[in-house]
Amino acid sequence: MEIREYKSKDEQGWLRCRVLSFLDTAYYDNVLREKEVYENPAIELVAVEDGNVVGLIDIEYEVEERTVCSRGSGLGGMIWHIAVHPDYRRKGIGTLLLDKAEQLAREKNLNRFEAWTRDDEWVNIWYEKSGFRKVDSYLHVFMEGDEELKGHLKSEVPHLYPILAFAHYVGEDTETINSKFSRVHECRCYEKKLR
Repeated sequence: MEIREYKSKDEQGWLRCRVLSFLDTAYYDNVLREKEVYENPAIELVAVEDGNVVGLIDIEYEVEERTVCSRGSGLGGMIWHIAVHPDYRRKGIGTLLLDKAEQLAREKNLNRFEAWTRDDEWVNIWYEKSGFRKVDSYLHVFMEGDEELKGHLKSEVPHLYPILAFAHYVGEDTETINSKFSRVHECRCYEKKLR
């Protein structure tokens, strides 16, 4: 297996790897049809085995403080994507990608990584074992159907009826939110200092 920089010819493999790796997570419906192009510089790595992308990590990083990351001081990098194809998990590929990304980040004088993820226990355990610490959170709230949307969301456009909505809840009454809506995820921010 080889860890190397992402190349444009990797896009289809990158997309397949990402969608398959997200299917059994709380991000199962976060499907991309093309790979993002970042506004700022980025560390973009893939793990390749037998010509197939089996892992990936994308980190957009700052050249000016607080332009990419939501917290901290100094220059940071935001992990937008980290994924390992389900058939290749538990082989250390995610850790290898992160290690290589950390090496490159230090060369670019970054002092930390930031990552946001939902409440999949195994994903959160991986971040913690990889030296990240939870520093913030809020709720991702999905509203679907008349019962969940009624009284919470309506259209002011005649004959336009919302049937599905996604919202952020940053308040304190998480118990009430969890009881009102059937799909709620805690979105957690992790930070790792780079030494």
